Amino acid sequence: MSISNKGLRVASYNIRKAKGLDRKRDPMRIVQVINGLDADVIALQEADLRLGARPGAIARSVIAAETDFDIVPVARNAVSLGWHGNAILVRKGIKAGKVTHIDLPGLEPRGAVRVDLQGFSFVAAHLGLLRRHRVRQLHAIAKACAGAERVIVAGDFNEWSPHKGLEALGDFSVHAPGHSFHAARPIAALDRIAMSKGFDLRDAGVVQTGPARHASDHLPIWADVV
Repeated sequence: MSISNKGLRVASYNIRKAKGLDRKRDPMRIVQVINGLDADVIALQEADLRLGARPGAIARSVIAAETDFDIVPVARNAVSLGWHGNAILVRKGIKAGKVTHIDLPGLEPRGAVRVDLQGFSFVAAHLGLLRRHRVRQLHAIAKACAGAERVIVAGDFNEWSPHKGLEALGDFSVHAPGHSFHAARPIAALDRIAMSKGFDLRDAGVVQTGPARHASDHLPIWADVV
């Protein structure tokens, strides 16, 4: 599938290692939410557990059996779904190309992952808690994508301001579909989707119904683009 001739739905979801507001780790609840997004490409944050070899919060076999998605091979071991917790799912039939790991500066270990898809590049990111670090991290992402014709960056930007801290994405249009944090009482638009030139945003939103209300402390966001 190429976005040059078909609309595309992209989504982003911080799954909090599949731990819900009831403090129970329930991967199938996350799977329900993912399936309900009806997306073509999904960026997941906190997709892996922190300890040991950092196994995926959702088993690969579960994703294969219970969803219509393939896992983009961004992990650097056999058990993780992502890198620095960032994973990318693509709907079956969408061919994933080159994967690039982007080291992000800051005190915390952070990274972003980029995959070349059919007609564009997609970056999944989870930025740091401090703005001065986030600014540097967005500069690193922009630099890693320089020269690419069309790019979408999706993830947990951890930015409470609607404008500040996003200057590094001056060539992008940055969209916050709505308040996505905290799931129990959404007051902040931390999760965002940034698009380079060549995209037209048709619709966007935050999922606030069903298991999404308690499957994680974030709500998933989505955007329809052409």
